[in-house]
Amino acid sequence: MSEIETMLRRAAAGLPEAVPDLGARAEAEGLLDVAYTSVDSPLGSLVVAATPRGLVRVAYADNEPADEVLEELAARVSPRMLEARPRLDPVLRELDKYFAGDLRRFETPIDWSHLAGFTRKVLRATARIGFGDTGTYRSVATGAGSPRAVRAAGNALGANPMPVIVPCHRVLRTGGALGGYTGGIERKQFLLRLEGVLE
Repeated sequence: MSEIETMLRRAAAGLPEAVPDLGARAEAEGLLDVAYTSVDSPLGSLVVAATPRGLVRVAYADNEPADEVLEELAARVSPRMLEARPRLDPVLRELDKYFAGDLRRFETPIDWSHLAGFTRKVLRATARIGFGDTGTYRSVATGAGSPRAVRAAGNALGANPMPVIVPCHRVLRTGGALGGYTGGIERKQFLLRLEGVLE
């Protein structure tokens, strides 16, 4: 054994056995309000964030860089954030299954408390549209209690903080035209193909 190896072994003997998981410790001590991570997907990199109550954010990183998403979460939810991937494992597993075509319904809890008024109602109505089904901007507005507020429903969907999980890609224009999508029309087409709505 070389002299350097001997010195390294002696130095290593004084180190703790394992470094504690900072995210788990912060959560156990009530210091973690928002856990976040980045994950690769067939649609590009996603930023995913959740509170102890449930999911609050899914963002396409090329549209909304992670630092901007985190700034928005700090202002809207809480500045007590930490990258804590293990805390998000359940939703990440569901996303993997969904993109593999093996999941038809997300069970991930959603924290609706950071959304208000008509936007919350529109997104809750959208969350009820099932895999492989579609709705229209009018049907979503109706489901939110305001059948004539079609444009406002479109604006709420355009600001959807949890695309894919809250499936705004399933909302089409009356007559079947795709309409817009937060992540771009190509992503909307991909998701609708994945669900068998488009050929």
